[in-house]
Amino acid sequence: MFQAFEGDGPEPIGFLLVPRFSMMAVTSAIEPLRVANRLAGRTLFSWHLYSPDGAPVPASNGLPIVVDAAIEAFAGVPTLVVCPSFDPQLFETKPLLAALRRIARGGVTMVAVDTGAHFLARAGLLDGVRVTMHWEAVPGFREEFPGIEVSEELYEIAGRVVTCAGGTAALDMMLEMIRRKHGEALAVAVSEQFIHDRIRDRASAQRLPLASRLGTGNGKVVRAVAMMEAALERPVATQALAARLGVTARQLERLFRGHLGTTPGHHYLGLRLARARQLLQQTEMTISEIAVATGFSSASSLSRAYRGRFAVPPRLDRRLAPRSPAATSAGAARRPEAEARAGTAARAGPGRT
Repeated sequence: MFQAFEGDGPEPIGFLLVPRFSMMAVTSAIEPLRVANRLAGRTLFSWHLYSPDGAPVPASNGLPIVVDAAIEAFAGVPTLVVCPSFDPQLFETKPLLAALRRIARGGVTMVAVDTGAHFLARAGLLDGVRVTMHWEAVPGFREEFPGIEVSEELYEIAGRVVTCAGGTAALDMMLEMIRRKHGEALAVAVSEQFIHDRIRDRASAQRLPLASRLGTGNGKVVRAVAMMEAALERPVATQALAARLGVTARQLERLFRGHLGTTPGHHYLGLRLARARQLLQQTEMTISEIAVATGFSSASSLSRAYRGRFAVPPRLDRRLAPRSPAATSAGAARRPEAEARAGTAARAGPGRT
């Protein structure tokens, strides 16, 4: 996509839509192309939609989208943008992964938005490539593919592999592509059409600053939470946190109650349990493995805390998650044997829009 296009006519870009794909990410990627054509007064780009089997695809909001063809018919297009669901493992079938490998071998630029890097990783297309994805999907991806470096950039460009955090980051990625190929003026004009006040650099943060997310500007509270988020696997005691901040444990307790309405320990536990739920929903890790990854001494201690926070034990929470029938056998085959015997179902992804 970022390479020079040497063909005749408009530059074609393919989009592989997987069931429950992010409508926000796809429209953020396609609409800049449409507006660039209009403002340029000529057709610079064309877009072509594919699905795993050629059938209409339901988006994340339930709207069915008609496609041009099945992915097996993909040919003659230099770029393929993979647009997965928030729980990509549910649709990683052997035929689809084989199709992605075939397409990549043909020299096609592979672009993965949101959790699309999971598809490329499963297809073996990310060796030595640094990737990015939606921040909410990062913990599970790192556990499943520890050898792949993950950044927090809006998008990453590595030759013929491009990854994007999804959402409106896809807009910035496309604006940068338009800028490189057709000039700053056109990219800025397209951005203004979307009332997008600036074209964000790829290194821009995906998330709001921690202080904004917490709703407080107290430096000690913000720093304490940052230290907690950086040490979920090996929790730091409240006294140790306080010492690093130059206050007493009692002072830190007062600061947390005054600014967050809770104690440091309770807030820390909430962060660890939220991570545990992400791993439960995004990976095939066993409960014991998740306990280790979130700083609990055992699966039973995690289960007790999990039930107290979410009113459901982790195994049942995983079983109740919606799944794709087509992924049943594939998911069971990858799941650790102990979990498979327990009948644990595939998990649902984060509840993004």
